[in-house]
Amino acid sequence: MAIAGTVPAKPINLLGSPFAKSSKSLQCLIRRSSSSSSRKRDHHHHRGSQELKKNVLTRGIGFQWGEERRRRRGGSNHGHHEYCRAESVERAGLLFGGGGLSGEERRGVVAERVKVVSLVALVMCLCNADRVVMSVAVVPLAAARGWSSSFLGVVQSSFLWGYIFSSILGGALADKYGGKRVLAWGVGLWSLATLLTPWAAGHSTAMLLAVRTLFGLAEGVAMPSMNILLSRWFPSNERASAVGISMAGFHLGNVISFLLTPILISSIGISGPFAMFSCLGFLWLTVWVYGIANDPRESSSISDSELVFIQAGKTDSSTTTKGELPSLRMLFSKLPTWAIVLANVTNNWGYFVLLSWMPVYFKTVFNVNLKQASWFSAIPWGVMAISGYIAGAASDFLIKAGYSTTFIRKVMQSIGFIGPGLSLLCLNLATTPAGAAFFLTAALSLSSFSQAGFLLNMQDIAPKYAGFLHGISNSMGTLAAIVSTIGTGYFVQWLGSFQAFLTVTAVLYFATTIFWNLFATGERVFH
Repeated sequence: MAIAGTVPAKPINLLGSPFAKSSKSLQCLIRRSSSSSSRKRDHHHHRGSQELKKNVLTRGIGFQWGEERRRRRGGSNHGHHEYCRAESVERAGLLFGGGGLSGEERRGVVAERVKVVSLVALVMCLCNADRVVMSVAVVPLAAARGWSSSFLGVVQSSFLWGYIFSSILGGALADKYGGKRVLAWGVGLWSLATLLTPWAAGHSTAMLLAVRTLFGLAEGVAMPSMNILLSRWFPSNERASAVGISMAGFHLGNVISFLLTPILISSIGISGPFAMFSCLGFLWLTVWVYGIANDPRESSSISDSELVFIQAGKTDSSTTTKGELPSLRMLFSKLPTWAIVLANVTNNWGYFVLLSWMPVYFKTVFNVNLKQASWFSAIPWGVMAISGYIAGAASDFLIKAGYSTTFIRKVMQSIGFIGPGLSLLCLNLATTPAGAAFFLTAALSLSSFSQAGFLLNMQDIAPKYAGFLHGISNSMGTLAAIVSTIGTGYFVQWLGSFQAFLTVTAVLYFATTIFWNLFATGERVFH
């Protein structure tokens, strides 16, 4: 009997094979080998694997890799179970609870990719918490120094001056060197800048703006590095959930910082929250440097079955660029690129308006004190963290159910823009802090569906250059964030109300939704 995808050969004596130790694993190997031609991947980086290809039962990608790793480690010859373990896990669609691990391993070991996404979620939490500290602390700083609303907007946007330049560089470096190294440098620098912020504020306004620019320069690498790292550590049908978990940490950073910062300021002083969050950043860095690998294939602690599961679930064969970058002309010659860029511009426009101005909004419109404003500002971000994970899980579920990637990206992005647009229009009608908090919660929770839209779409259309594309689109989005952050201050000073700017933002959401649905795609565009 000839096995599909192989050269017909003489009958194989399976009963005399060492693989006959487990009938279930034997049946699984035969079944997987029959479809090997559609499951093979390029494994030129595995030296000395040619001997493995001589055996027809090792045609599957995962089995080859598992055997190679075991031979390098000098381990036992029980690896024939690994591919079947990965297949059963893939059918179960597990992310937590030991996906990719055997029953024995699952009881005592956490899946390595769970450790990765947990640490990424933690650092994204710190990333946003460090930003929000200034959004809260700027209220007493402005009162003490007599800043106008327009100049307050300049101070708020200074973070973005550095952020806009580092996104492209960070994305290109993440493509070439991987997300681990780039993210580590970013965390070290932004933690240092956070620590120096109170000193800079006391020194001079120019020094404060310089330190905040350095802070933004360091934080600009976070998003591209996160995207590249998760694309290497997670199979395609878990990627949206992994991004959802990481971004949930990002949004929880808002909640934690909005709630803790006023308490720390009132009990310790302005320097209290800055010192605390910077120390947490340095602590995270020590764990990250020694505890995580840049790629699952480089990890010494990952199980063979989990590695099989990750590699077999990837649709893109290569994620490294070897240093070459695509031309901007080539990237922008395609409308799907413009769809991503415009979506990022719109998302950042609305996001940074809400992030930077919520405490001021509640203080100005409803005359609530700083602690109350922090509570009302924190609630929407907490709900956003939950809804972001729901969006990712729903996206992965639809992918496993057989829906096209293009359809899923369009649906998720439409929810992520139409929902916030309607919510901001309703916010103009709010007459109480509770009503405003409700509409803000709706706007932010629905906007989190964008994480399963344009944020994942970069990996869809350009897996080889996803970090670079992310950096470009993020830089343009950051420019929009600068305009919206400063523009809000001038609008409020000019018109004496937030309503006009909220309406402009809602219209931008609706217009971008139309463009996205016309030109976005989930298919690979750049090869």
